Amino acid sequence: MTVDESQARYVDGITRLLPAAEQVRAVAQVRAGGGLTPAPPPQPSTPPATGGPGLLGVLLNVLSPNITFGRADNAVDWLFFGVGGRGEPGSQASVLHHAVTAATKGSGLRTLVLAVTDQRLLLGATAPVGLLSSSAADERAQSDIELLGSVPRTTVTARFGRYRLNWKRLRIDFADGSWLSFHVPLADSGRPLREIAAALSAG
Repeated sequence: MTVDESQARYVDGITRLLPAAEQVRAVAQVRAGGGLTPAPPPQPSTPPATGGPGLLGVLLNVLSPNITFGRADNAVDWLFFGVGGRGEPGSQASVLHHAVTAATKGSGLRTLVLAVTDQRLLLGATAPVGLLSSSAADERAQSDIELLGSVPRTTVTARFGRYRLNWKRLRIDFADGSWLSFHVPLADSGRPLREIAAALSAG
């Protein structure tokens, strides 16, 4: 399976999601930027649980003051991966990053796909496949894309370049001031990411 064949299947999968008048300009298989990322969107409040906390709850309440991993985890993320995105809860970056997290948490392996049309920037995920799936299954999955989110093309900007040790990083800035980054492995070509940036910059 060549890179060009995979690209053609991604284009086919994205095209199936579009109305007839909308045209694909660029697609890229990507990975979400690691490190510090936007906070998740606000979640609807849930009613308090009834009944007592139980024995496990009591033990956790006693131990929790002495178990604080949050800040340390954030420091490690920043040290090794830097910043993968910024945005307030509910911002465009927050919503899209939450969609990526939800899509990749399930069973099976999924690939993220960015696409630019003449009207929108789209983020999708391929159908899940197993770790030892056949080539035929992988090819079918590349054409079966779930849309995770989209924004009008004119409300985003993008730039391609180096960030720390990653020479192939795409940063996407949204109109609300939030942003997300995507990248490809160093062994992969950065051309698809450059094409995404160029398509977003084109009139």
